[in-house]
Amino acid sequence: MSIHIGAAVGEVAETVLLPGDPLRAKFIAERYLEEVFCYNQVRGMYGYTGKYNGKRVSVQGSGMGMPSLSIYAHELITCYGVKKLIRVGTCGAMQPEIKVRDLILAMSASTNSHVNRLRFQGMDYAPTASFELLQQAYAVAWR
Repeated sequence: MSIHIGAAVGEVAETVLLPGDPLRAKFIAERYLEEVFCYNQVRGMYGYTGKYNGKRVSVQGSGMGMPSLSIYAHELITCYGVKKLIRVGTCGAMQPEIKVRDLILAMSASTNSHVNRLRFQGMDYAPTASFELLQQAYAVAWR
């Protein structure tokens, strides 16, 4: 059990979907996962593990913004051995050709957040998705 996640070791899958909204985590788990169980309710930030197409997957609410997301990502990786974190949820767009309900597969992202600069000693860091994972998501999106 970590500070913000009440799971026992082994209850969280190696692949975790991260919606910001804990109720979206609950919705995803109840609608798409089989053999699902809730491993976390600490601070109302629900976390679930179940199976999707026979594969073990977890979904964990991460809250709003970089500080909250960084707490959950850090604990999932360091305390539970998570290997794949996949952010799911809503985003804004400035391009007029991008419409509501369009699917965005981001390869990289950047921010001017001070959280990033504190973590990386004053440098900006733009994390990049695994290209293999991005290709798989792209292929599934076109099915």
